[in-house]
Amino acid sequence: MTAYAIAHLRDVDLNEEIVDYIRRIDETLTPFGGRFLVHGVTPEVLESPWEGDLVIIAFPDRAAARAWYDSPAYQAILPLRTRNSRSAAFIVEAVPEGYRAMDFLAKLG
Repeated sequence: MTAYAIAHLRDVDLNEEIVDYIRRIDETLTPFGGRFLVHGVTPEVLESPWEGDLVIIAFPDRAAARAWYDSPAYQAILPLRTRNSRSAAFIVEAVPEGYRAMDFLAKLG
C-alpha cells in the first residue's frame, strides 16, 4: 500500500543549511523508492487558516517511508531542516483501490 511522508513547513529560514538540505534530500529518497509529489508549495486554502508550505513524498509502502526517515542518510540532514523551520512531519498510508467513505463506518462496527 502506498504511503506518504508529509511535512507542513512554516517560518523557513532559507539559509545555507536549508539549501544544503535541499541539495542532499534527493539522494536519501532513491534507496527507498521515494519521490516528490508536492514540494514546497502553498496550498490553495478552501477552509480554515493555513500557514506555510506543504511537502508530500510517495513511497511504495509504510515500511519504506519509515526506513527512509530512520536512515542514517536522512537523519544526517534532518537537523538542517528542524533548526531552520517550524515543521510537522508524519507518515500516512493510502486507502486501497476502490475505497469508499462508507468503508470507514464499516471499520467502526
